[in-house]
Amino acid sequence: MSDRSAKLSMGFSFAAHSYSHLCGPIFYIAVLVMGPELGLTYGEAVALILVGNILLGLAAPLAGWLGDRWSAVGMIGLFFLGTGGGMIMVGLAQTPFMIGFWLAVTGLFASIYHPVGMAWLVRNAINRGTALGLNGMFGGFGPSAAALMTGALIEAFGWRAAFIVPGSVVAATGLVFYFLVARGMIVESRSDMRVDPPASRSDTIRVMGVLALTMICNGLIYQATQAGLPKLFSVRVTDFADHGAFAISALVATVYAIAGVMQILAGWLADRYPLKTVYQLSFVVQALLLFPAAYFTGPAMVVIGILMVTANSGTLPAENSLVARYAPAHRRGLAYGLKFVIALGLSGFGVKLEGMIFDATGGFFWLFIVLGALAATAAAIALFLPDERTVS
Repeated sequence: MSDRSAKLSMGFSFAAHSYSHLCGPIFYIAVLVMGPELGLTYGEAVALILVGNILLGLAAPLAGWLGDRWSAVGMIGLFFLGTGGGMIMVGLAQTPFMIGFWLAVTGLFASIYHPVGMAWLVRNAINRGTALGLNGMFGGFGPSAAALMTGALIEAFGWRAAFIVPGSVVAATGLVFYFLVARGMIVESRSDMRVDPPASRSDTIRVMGVLALTMICNGLIYQATQAGLPKLFSVRVTDFADHGAFAISALVATVYAIAGVMQILAGWLADRYPLKTVYQLSFVVQALLLFPAAYFTGPAMVVIGILMVTANSGTLPAENSLVARYAPAHRRGLAYGLKFVIALGLSGFGVKLEGMIFDATGGFFWLFIVLGALAATAAAIALFLPDERTVS
């Protein structure tokens, strides 16, 4: 594999990671306008994305298997075209059912990135923790850009443009990607640029079992927080909420931009310190932030929001490094796919959890109590990871 192909592959992986996180943040801001227009309560409206979120995870193993057996490059091309096309159709849909249907289609194609793109990135990287941290930064930029762009598009053109415009950009990127593949500038590779000694079967089973549990906790926190952040700011940061959707979207954008940049530090730590220590501490920090967040309002809520989202996303470089280290290289796409069944599929119920708790209580106090308990549970479970200084 040429150095040019490796660099282009990593660049498109970074872009695809940003794109894979666009639809959710766009929807969670657009739903503030969409729900009343469709005659739905907040809980009913936010639930329209539930099937898409579940498919985002449940379809991941098949996508990873196809990436391993067929072509990572081919699957990434399908990701761009399918995800972009699905977002465009969400913006054109006229009924709640069709909106939910096209959100599901978008989730299905978006499910390709995490299993296939992560394995593709790891294969092309030498310093994996750093590469995964950079990739995480771009993943954070997706929600940040989506939040900022969504507010502006809604105020200028309505909520439908918030899906159609970025969907067109994603689809166009796919056309550029296929052009470079056809020109031979991006080529398929089946070997890692960095080769690690194989892990024992017992350690692999142990690590994957522990991660299955911690990822449920972390995924529920991520999904519930992402879904609730716009509504949380509109309720608790009233000075900004009074200025409309764009002000709220700017706050959400700030949160995800800072959290994304901080993933570079998280990746650096994953390259230099024991993965178990880095991973476990990220959950401890989350618990220490989520419990107090139940009480904050005003500017302090913005600060605590930045910190808790940063801590949540900061788990990912260590987590993905653990998967890369312990999964067999020729099954890494499938392994990442199984990971995202949990991280993005089953944990998609975090969106429903957030909506149900808000509808039942009219606030976010009990949501943060539940999420803090999940973070504390994950920190305890992470104690069972192997004790070793492993860079992945």
